Amino acid sequence: MSTYVTTNPTTGTTENEFPELADDQVPVIAEHSAEGFETWRLTPVAERAAALARTAQLYEKRSAELAAAITREMGKPAKQAAAEVQLSADIYRWYAENGPDLLSPEQLDPQGAQESVVHTLPIGPLVGVMPWNYPYYQVARFAAPNLLVGNTIVLKHASICAASSKLMADVLHEAGVLDYAFINVYANPDQIAEMLAHPAIRGVSLTGSEEAGVAVATEAARNLKKSVLELGGSDPFILLDTDDMARTTRIAAQIRLANAGQACNSPKRFIVLDELYDDFVRGLVGEFERAVVGDPADPETEVGPLSSVSARDTVADQVDAAVRQGATLHTGGSPRDGDGAFLEPAVLTGITPRMHAYSEEIFGPVAMVYRVSSDEDAVRLANDVGFGLSGSVWSTDLTRAARVADRLDVGMAYVNEHGTTLPGIPFGGVKRSGYGRELARWGMGEFVNTKLRRTSAH
Repeated sequence: MSTYVTTNPTTGTTENEFPELADDQVPVIAEHSAEGFETWRLTPVAERAAALARTAQLYEKRSAELAAAITREMGKPAKQAAAEVQLSADIYRWYAENGPDLLSPEQLDPQGAQESVVHTLPIGPLVGVMPWNYPYYQVARFAAPNLLVGNTIVLKHASICAASSKLMADVLHEAGVLDYAFINVYANPDQIAEMLAHPAIRGVSLTGSEEAGVAVATEAARNLKKSVLELGGSDPFILLDTDDMARTTRIAAQIRLANAGQACNSPKRFIVLDELYDDFVRGLVGEFERAVVGDPADPETEVGPLSSVSARDTVADQVDAAVRQGATLHTGGSPRDGDGAFLEPAVLTGITPRMHAYSEEIFGPVAMVYRVSSDEDAVRLANDVGFGLSGSVWSTDLTRAARVADRLDVGMAYVNEHGTTLPGIPFGGVKRSGYGRELARWGMGEFVNTKLRRTSAH
């Protein structure tokens, strides 16, 4: 039997191993989730909401423990890990407080009947296939609304997140979520495919790579199961003007280097107007070189290791390929000597459409800066990729910025901020970045039976 292995990316040492699910347990897990659904769906919504409220409290109470786990597992700097724990608590609390109202029956125009009313009901057991880059937040986005509505969940987390996925299950169960309403499994892709074929399972949500998304969506479609996908991104950061370049480049560096650049909605492409370009590149390079790279457990660290040595080497290879193809490397891009999966933050310019980096997602601490001569050129370049997760426009002229933002072919467009995620606003993309939405009322509406009851006089 293979195992889930927790290797500390800071030291390169294996800290723990967890046995993988046995093949004969796959149908058992699906049936347990179905059994849990028959009880959880009938649990009063107020009790389900109370369990989520207690989950939020436990996340805050156990914040240090939860944060330390992901710092060890995937190298998230301590302050960022603590912030992720708090964001996850906020999501559970938002659904505890706002979710019940979203489930209220909706009276429609009766249109000739006595009554036409729509009820929002759960559909059954769901599988969540989640990534390693935001171990708690990604799960909370999926789990909170679906547990509130009355669905049950089988969590298949990334193999390097075995410890944190167990912690999440422990917290939810301690908070009052039934054991069979949230089941953590250490499964492989073949077992997930088998699970999606099981009649008890009604849907799947995946956050991850395009390759994984294609595989899961194909299996879901083959079995007529609903799927939601949040995949990669190559988000544009469009700078139209600024009255404080130092502040602008500082913000740009901070949001690109957060989580060592390992975020789908990180601003990977900086698109800058001619007259600002040289100053922006100079400032961004300075900020990247000043960023503190090191032990993520140190509170002063700003950039930790990548999730693994193989992930680091993939990003380093992408930078090398861009340079070989003619791009200019201004700083960084090389693995650090010694243990761990550290990479020096890199800034690239001169990227052209013939280079791989133009259309690829670089999932690490690398910024690509492009020069454009007009707002029109900025929009054209921003939309000239297969991804469509989010994008941002930066300007002192809010009307101009909004006009540009409205033309971005993305699921989320921001003005003078980037990548903001809050429990009460939707998250999701278009094109190769996936389909469906999470968070807010939209996250509540993906895996539900919008059931009409129409009553007419006899």
